[in-house]
Amino acid sequence: MADTIHETREGNLDAPTRHPLGQHEPAFWDAAALEAEMERVFNICHGCRRCVSLCHAFPTLFDLVDASATMEVDGVDKADYPKVTEQCYLCDLCYQTKCPYTPPHPWNVDFPHLMLRAKAVAFARDGAPLSSKILSSTRTVGKLASIPVVVQVVNAANRNPAARQLLEKTMGVDAKARVPEYFAPTARKRLRDLDGRGEAVPAGRTRGRLALFATCYCDHSAPGVVEDLAAVLAHNAIPTRLVEQESCCGMPKLELGDLKTVTRYKERNIPVLAKMAREGWDFTAAIPSCVLMFKQELPLMFPDDPEVALVRERFFDPFEYLAERHRAGLLQTDFKASLGKVAWQVPCHQRVQKIGPKTREILQLVPDTEITTIERCSGHDGTYGVKHKTYALSRKLAKPVENRVQQAEPDHFSSDCPMAGGHIAHGLGDQPAAEHPLSLLRKAYGV
Repeated sequence: MADTIHETREGNLDAPTRHPLGQHEPAFWDAAALEAEMERVFNICHGCRRCVSLCHAFPTLFDLVDASATMEVDGVDKADYPKVTEQCYLCDLCYQTKCPYTPPHPWNVDFPHLMLRAKAVAFARDGAPLSSKILSSTRTVGKLASIPVVVQVVNAANRNPAARQLLEKTMGVDAKARVPEYFAPTARKRLRDLDGRGEAVPAGRTRGRLALFATCYCDHSAPGVVEDLAAVLAHNAIPTRLVEQESCCGMPKLELGDLKTVTRYKERNIPVLAKMAREGWDFTAAIPSCVLMFKQELPLMFPDDPEVALVRERFFDPFEYLAERHRAGLLQTDFKASLGKVAWQVPCHQRVQKIGPKTREILQLVPDTEITTIERCSGHDGTYGVKHKTYALSRKLAKPVENRVQQAEPDHFSSDCPMAGGHIAHGLGDQPAAEHPLSLLRKAYGV
């Protein structure tokens, strides 16, 4: 009797646990097995509908069900399943914050990884449009666009309405979307003299020596944020250097379903990072998605790789790292300026790291500073917020955040994700403009 009740219980009070992705198993790539699993999970989602407000994947599914002859999942044409998949941008919020049926519940629902599996099977079978491959090749595009002289041409073209219309027709980038600005020199060139010298003082889980993973986006399009991070760490006497060499973390290719390229990037990054970890270095990056890639996605793709596990244990969100130092009494609190009212949007890929609101904890140490926390998705997610076919939906998803920012009437608007912050600020006409929390912290320190 007890076992029967357990198998059919409604909801789940246990903390969600993640199973490995399983891409090395033949069953992962079996199209018929995938289709059956999607029907099973879609049935559970249809009977629950708690996630309808998170992204457009769930409204798409429920609209298909409600328009079907049976008004159940069995009435949905399986040829329409990809319409759901293409709306999922793997934010993981449904898994971490909404779904009552995640493992260890016996129904074992992991909607994001099911969508990732569907993307991977589709990519292996059909590939992807050239535009999607280019847009997800963030390191390559950034390197080309950040070449001196070329950078001015690219930035000018991105501000030109005629050029943007052409870009929309050829690459599918919406003419109204905010696209990255590129910089030369890059963050890695600006900070190449960081030598990591100084005394390492351990605190909590931190070992007191930190290597910066610049990330594709910050390296080429937001180098000032990496400079701000380095300045904050220097002010706190934390020996700092750049990661010896880096490739893309792999998140853009993961979202495309291109697992082979994700693996190739992993094989470039992990040996370098693992070597540095063995030498006593911790790691951080100023974009939550990149941190999450090393903390969660690569370990779930390669659960038996000890070097991946080693890197996972040494990777920190920047404010998670600073909070560890603060608990040990090692964080400087000699702030020179208050920040006033700050509206802070919490990026999805930071929320699902399960670290708590560390950014808020640190910024609230600044005297006369008030934080309004906005736990709602920006709708940007890398390419979703710039592609013509999804731009209007991304703006709709961002609207609740924009409303909250306006209601807060802040002195500063901030997001730990520069792309999310820029997307929201764009919808607000840059009133206020987006500022990274690390930039605000540097401003408060006066360094």
